Amino acid sequence: MSGHSKFANIKHKKERNDAAKGKIFTIIGREIAVAVKEGGPDPNNNFKLASVIAKAKANNMPNDTIERGIKKAAGDVGNVNYEYVTYEGYGPSGIAIIVDALTDNKNRTAANVRSAFTKGQGNVGTPGCVSFMFDRKGQIIIDKEECDMEADDLMMTALDAGAEDFGEEEDSYEVLTDPDGFEEVRKALEEAGIPMMSAEVTMIPQNYVELSDEGAVKSLQKILDILDNDDDVQAVYHNWDE
Repeated sequence: MSGHSKFANIKHKKERNDAAKGKIFTIIGREIAVAVKEGGPDPNNNFKLASVIAKAKANNMPNDTIERGIKKAAGDVGNVNYEYVTYEGYGPSGIAIIVDALTDNKNRTAANVRSAFTKGQGNVGTPGCVSFMFDRKGQIIIDKEECDMEADDLMMTALDAGAEDFGEEEDSYEVLTDPDGFEEVRKALEEAGIPMMSAEVTMIPQNYVELSDEGAVKSLQKILDILDNDDDVQAVYHNWDE
């Protein structure tokens, strides 16, 4: 087991999002629409759709809502005009930030993201300016309170399924995978009856940065809060050690 990945902030982020389920479901609905447009409505033959469904289930989206979303997207493929766009930049004290968005208006989204950075004393950079500080990984978070399996057994189940690493914190476990092997590991854990608090392909910082200046913390939190409230923003990754 390793403890190198600080994934507590991922959990805190999810808890904040739990107060805004409507936005999460809207985000996932857009992702379903794009996935269906790109690869069809069958998750068995569409890896991206299977990954979005896993994310939906981890966020407690009802199965009938997921199915309705897939059917709606399948019948409305020609009208799906969302596209993915990524922004990279720096927050206060050089904190690295990556913003993933799914939008039908890139000009609007770019302006909103730039405004968020500016209001928090940060700035948007060029593509690639901070992404080299992150590793793209499949990440599965398991709440200890919801998991009856012993840590060693859980670790072996994950590793046998192809996971790269297994971490343990006070209240949760983390399973890391290669992005290409994520769905296979997730499916193995699901079949083993292991409840997952979150399951998605994400960006994990190689190193974390602590902020001791209270003003910098407030400014960074302002950036994150504004981005979190933007309907176009799908995910925000950063290397702040909260």
